[in-house]
Amino acid sequence: MTSFVLAALAAIGTYLLLTGSSRNHTGHSTFDSQLRRFVDLPQKLMTEAGIEGVSPVQFLGSSMLVGLIAAISGAVIFGFGISSVLIGCIAAVIPAFTWRNRRAKRHEVAREAWPRMLDELRVLTGAAGRPIPQALLEVGLRGPVELRPAFLAAQREWALTTDFDKTASVLKERLADPTADVVMETLLVAMDVGGDLEPRLAALAEDRRQDEADRKDARAKQSGARFARLFVIIVPAGMALAGLNVGDGADAYRSTGGQALVCAGMGLVAVCWVWASRIMSLPEPSRVFDK
Repeated sequence: MTSFVLAALAAIGTYLLLTGSSRNHTGHSTFDSQLRRFVDLPQKLMTEAGIEGVSPVQFLGSSMLVGLIAAISGAVIFGFGISSVLIGCIAAVIPAFTWRNRRAKRHEVAREAWPRMLDELRVLTGAAGRPIPQALLEVGLRGPVELRPAFLAAQREWALTTDFDKTASVLKERLADPTADVVMETLLVAMDVGGDLEPRLAALAEDRRQDEADRKDARAKQSGARFARLFVIIVPAGMALAGLNVGDGADAYRSTGGQALVCAGMGLVAVCWVWASRIMSLPEPSRVFDK
């Protein structure tokens, strides 16, 4: 026992020695900063999705309420049992699924808008002679509605601090988009060291335009498969509802075997949906300037 305690203390001491050099300037360890990032992650993701004024706890409470209502509805149809609990659990993730789709749509809108916004930015910083911060904010505030809240926040930051580094950081955090990260870094370098910005923005706009064209082509080829994927949910749900009105179908659903079959069916539907979604998902570029 004593040897075990000594070995544990030695391991802890070694860990502290090895991680002591990783402390940042504020005195917090890397572990503390990672823990803080993990705690702040839900709020960060909600901000990126444009959900403001709602805390993660409120969002979780809303999800639980949706799940509870769905579980009660499932109990009325299939009887109270494991199937109604499973229905409630599945329904509880609907707000998160909707939130995820909202983020995906926002990123899609950003991908479509950036080539035009880059062309406008190139004209304003070149022929029109606008300063880079002013040109960026003008272009963003005239951009798609989904992106304007991020540029409004950046405009407030610029009005308060006139610090373009902080303004760019606000945009990178709010937009959470790889193209936005690259644009911000390009503008920051141009602000610091100068140089001809116009050809850089033109090349970046052309690259984004080609990438979006390839994505649209891929989505067009997948349109039939995406439509067919809806039948993964529609057909089983329709058959289950029809079974309630056939003979003693309602009583069969409330039996132990019926409950097990309902759970197995919902599990298979969920697996097929996730599997189909992963197959048809297009690769997303990674963020390399998000720090």
